[in-house]
Amino acid sequence: MENKYLSLIEEHLPRLLPDEETTEKNVIKAMKYSLLAPGKRLRPTLTLAFCEMCGGDVKTALPYACAVEMIHSYSLIHDDLPCMDDDDLRRGRPSNHIVFGEDIALLAGDALQSLAFEVMLCDEALSLSGLKGAKAAGILANAAGAVGMVGGQTIDIETEGKNPSIETIKEMYSKKTGALIKAACLMGCSLAGADAEKLKAAEKYAEKIGLAFQIVDDILDVTSTVETLGKPIGSDSDNEKVNYVTEFGIERSREIVSRLTKEAVEILTAFDGDTSFLKELALNLSERAY
Repeated sequence: MENKYLSLIEEHLPRLLPDEETTEKNVIKAMKYSLLAPGKRLRPTLTLAFCEMCGGDVKTALPYACAVEMIHSYSLIHDDLPCMDDDDLRRGRPSNHIVFGEDIALLAGDALQSLAFEVMLCDEALSLSGLKGAKAAGILANAAGAVGMVGGQTIDIETEGKNPSIETIKEMYSKKTGALIKAACLMGCSLAGADAEKLKAAEKYAEKIGLAFQIVDDILDVTSTVETLGKPIGSDSDNEKVNYVTEFGIERSREIVSRLTKEAVEILTAFDGDTSFLKELALNLSERAY
């Protein structure tokens, strides 16, 4: 599918990075290396799509969408570090720490996290979004922290080599992957001034596609190739991690993805705006499983 928001995101992201011609240029180059690496831009796309569907201004939401991508990029840098997943490849290129070293990679991730909030809370952004922008920043902060993405990574680390229940795996997915996807959707709605009913519907949609997205990743970790994914495959098996495929098998996992996707599409009926893009997005994410 064609992502009609992609060009806006790709054009705006580089403008938000600090000037490289400074004493600390190496960390800025490392930030740029990961933030501008080719990717799907799923999370910022969701922010813009929900904002527009709820009647908001996409340009007002753009800094907040880019901030979500900064948080996502920082998390990928840190996930790849030897103390975490120890992966040498990301998005078809050497991981950040392979190129810049562990110390600069760690700092680049930290700096991208800080930059995300600087971008959202600067005078220029808040002059357009006001309290809605501050609320969006709070949504992202919560999703990225100890009860969200960081919490999910903690569960992932602490269950490695063990036999967690499917409920624990689902909780891990809802935080490690799902929390940021949910935040992206809710931020878009909030910036558009959506009511409580629409916020709840966006949250449910995000939960469905977030879990489906991670289950598809489990499937691809077994069925795909390094060339296709742009990152190592078989890493869950190598690290003795339990996931949906190890618990249910590939075919049953695909059935679960299909069910979750169908439910996500049905949830979109709660919105008055044009839902066609978000319907197609959910379907395209699920088709990666085949």
